[in-house]
Amino acid sequence: MLTDTSAPRDLTRLDRWLDALDGALRTLAAPVPAAPSTPSPAQTRPHLSREEQRLSGALMRVNHVGEVCAQALYQAQALSARDPALRAHCETAAREEADHLAWTHQRLVELQAHRSLLNPLWYAGAFAIGCAAGLAGDRVSLGFIVETERQVERHLAGHDERLPPADDASRAIVQQMQRDEARHAQDAQAAGGMDLPAPLRWAMRAAARVMTTTAHHV
Repeated sequence: MLTDTSAPRDLTRLDRWLDALDGALRTLAAPVPAAPSTPSPAQTRPHLSREEQRLSGALMRVNHVGEVCAQALYQAQALSARDPALRAHCETAAREEADHLAWTHQRLVELQAHRSLLNPLWYAGAFAIGCAAGLAGDRVSLGFIVETERQVERHLAGHDERLPPADDASRAIVQQMQRDEARHAQDAQAAGGMDLPAPLRWAMRAAARVMTTTAHHV
């Protein structure tokens, strides 16, 4: 079971919705500050070719979209959580995922690549899914986190393999994100997350495939 170690928060339902709106605006519209904690490689290689830079930019754009969705999911699940401890868990995870959002945005700038033009759509869809998971109950919500993070971990492993061999900077970010997502999944499972039914896991994978394929280009 989760233990709520956070400071007491006497927020009304309206306060939480306003927090969620603020989180959406910060994720989609506010400038993302440079992250001093951005993972960096032990050594750097020669500059990427134009084709390598384009591929890395597309892959990091997909990863950035994933972090936009992570913000939406955690904020929605915090909003709909019944247990204050689960709410605190989701809020903490969202803050940790904000580092990933900053890392991927910073790398996109370095690669001269654009963010997905459909980020508002991805955010809205992920927020709706997060609300549904939260309303289904705390164990379902935690189970959803477990499955989501496991899928993201596998997705990042694939990107680690697809990145150009010379792109050590992107690879360092992807590998650190992969470790963090694995930890998030373990934490949610230890907190009581249930195993989701297979059809739901398949639907989640299908939706993720549509998102990643589209974000690769747009």
